[in-house]
Amino acid sequence: MTDNNEPRKVDLAEAMRQKLQQKKQQQAAANKPGFTGTQQTKAMKSQNTKKPNNQRRRTGGS
Repeated sequence: MTDNNEPRKVDLAEAMRQKLQQKKQQQAAANKPGFTGTQQTKAMKSQNTKKPNNQRRRTGGS
């Protein structure tokens, strides 16, 4: 009566471990020599360095 075709139920912790393992494998494959794609994340810029929007002051907005 045990069908191997049905997907077995996995708990949340096991599912997260599987996802993390898949992610690590993808990153390892991306870091191999000869891979041309850039997987590096860009450093975020601080929003404090952005210029303020002066449109209200320029137009005399209400």
